[in-house]
Amino acid sequence: MDASQALDLPDRHFYTAITMVPCKFSLFPVLILLGSIAFFSAGCGGKKVQYPEDHERYLRIDRAVEALRLAYVREDSSNMAALMMPTDPLQRLKEEAQGDFETFSTITLDFAIERIMIDGDNIDVFVHWQGLWKKNGDDSGLRQRGHSKLQWVGTESILLRGIQGDSPFGIQARQATTDSTRSSKKK
Repeated sequence: MDASQALDLPDRHFYTAITMVPCKFSLFPVLILLGSIAFFSAGCGGKKVQYPEDHERYLRIDRAVEALRLAYVREDSSNMAALMMPTDPLQRLKEEAQGDFETFSTITLDFAIERIMIDGDNIDVFVHWQGLWKKNGDDSGLRQRGHSKLQWVGTESILLRGIQGDSPFGIQARQATTDSTRSSKKK
């Protein structure tokens, strides 16, 4: 037997003979894996809104709350009034906001909606707010924060009908009453 013939034929009894045999790889499992990934990724393309009317109402409520905040920050009393029902408590709130506009040159206010409760046409929006009121550019400002329940009404057009808790509007009036009680305690 020739030595060259022995090298051409792998002997299956040696461990190196197995590595010399080409690996036979099936593409079927790879195709199944790629097909299932494509199928599931196409199935998770997007989330469909289950109740579109309710979803739109929540968006209108969110836009109304943001419009109220922006009208106050921009010192726009006419837009604030357009978002409110014409009631006596809200008239007082408008006057207090106007006092803030006259007292402070810069107002910064942030709302964080904690929850929204809807009962028919009545809507309660619970917000956490924080703000900074500055009289001029050199002023370090007055920082305040609190929790409020903004009471709205409506389905298509959302209007503010009341506010409970710590109101972010009328900080100037509250500051005046706080300063007068502090000065009377010092005497």
